[in-house]
Amino acid sequence: MRKPQLVFVIAFAGGLAACGETSSLQVSDGTGPSPKLPEPNKTLIPTVNIAPAIGWPEGGKPTAAAGTQVAAFAEGLDHPRWLYVLPNGDVLVAETNAPPKPDDSSGIRGWVMKKVMGKAGAGVPSPNRITLLRDADHDGVAETRTVFLQNLNSPFGMTLVGNDLYVADTDRLLRFNYEPGATEIKSQPIKVVDLPGGTLNHHWTKNVIASKDGSKLYVTVGSNSNVGENGLDKEEGRAAIWEVDRATGNHRIFASGIRNPNGLAWEPKSGALWTAVNERDEIGSDLVPDYITSVKDGGFYGWPFSYYGQHVDVRVSPQKPELVAKAIAPDYAVGPHTASLGLTFAEGNNLPAQFKEGAFIGQHGSWNRKPHSGYKVIFVPFTGGKPSGKPVDVLTGFLDKDENALGRPVGVVIDQQGGLLVADDVGNKVWRVSATK
Repeated sequence: MRKPQLVFVIAFAGGLAACGETSSLQVSDGTGPSPKLPEPNKTLIPTVNIAPAIGWPEGGKPTAAAGTQVAAFAEGLDHPRWLYVLPNGDVLVAETNAPPKPDDSSGIRGWVMKKVMGKAGAGVPSPNRITLLRDADHDGVAETRTVFLQNLNSPFGMTLVGNDLYVADTDRLLRFNYEPGATEIKSQPIKVVDLPGGTLNHHWTKNVIASKDGSKLYVTVGSNSNVGENGLDKEEGRAAIWEVDRATGNHRIFASGIRNPNGLAWEPKSGALWTAVNERDEIGSDLVPDYITSVKDGGFYGWPFSYYGQHVDVRVSPQKPELVAKAIAPDYAVGPHTASLGLTFAEGNNLPAQFKEGAFIGQHGSWNRKPHSGYKVIFVPFTGGKPSGKPVDVLTGFLDKDENALGRPVGVVIDQQGGLLVADDVGNKVWRVSATK
């Protein structure tokens, strides 16, 4: 056994919370249009700081921002991760988890990371279904729940164009025929295009949204590693946002060098496509900030060769300086290791005035920072289509006093009544944030 692997195993046996270094900056230092980027701090033992997933106690709930309140829209779900609101107000929730990916959990390091994910609440089989939630009386609680689609393969993103419902499984983009008002779909799907998956499928979540005219679909595909350590040949078509022609299934890389994009949304003032991105790990608690950014057609955002623009990651070899020279710095950092996944713009919400223009972001919380970061929902104010101020906490209290995870927020969306829905895949609930009465 090689020494680094042996040290990693010994450290795991001795308690993961003791591993690695500690942050020297505040999360706020790694937030905003010009985050602080200290020198990398690569340690022999990576910082491993898990918030053990225990779920909410009876009657427990997050803490909502002043002027708002939070209540459970739906409970007793099984790893709800992503949300989509249909035109009639029905809410689709993807109950999902990672697919089997044996080549991503091989060896000592893979074994350790599998234990890490299990402690964080992600080590169970995927339910592989989409559930429909209906709040017919508009009281903020879904009184009807039906299995809308099942026997999927780690589904995540969903979008509707006309009567065509698109679902991004981990390895395929699928199309289903949707009848307005239907509470289930039993018809077989049509495959639109294969997506990178397989037995090595490191970042497995795939999201999808449609262009405003419905002719194109945009699909997120995360990297197959942290910084290319599995070989760049394993990254073909990954760390990218695809543009898929809806009629033919033909696709091209719309933007690349994006390590793990998840949330996708159209900014209402500029019309630009924005994404929420998880950046790389294992160079210190303060690096690298996750971010939200507008996405330029043909843009390259650095991964794996550089981060936050043209800051070279010396762990990657061989380097490609010609690509680094083109790397675009993101628009707005949202803190290191916050695992910012969910993204939706404020359009249509009925929350207080401070939340009228900007982006809501679900921060799932990560394992590679001490102390913890993320584990909350934030709001980034915008003016004229661009971020314009410091983030505001919308939901907090997902960690208890002992740093256990009561919940972990993921997808966020505005419902038909103007409330903010938040998928909580450890609490197994969908929360609803509304204005206080």
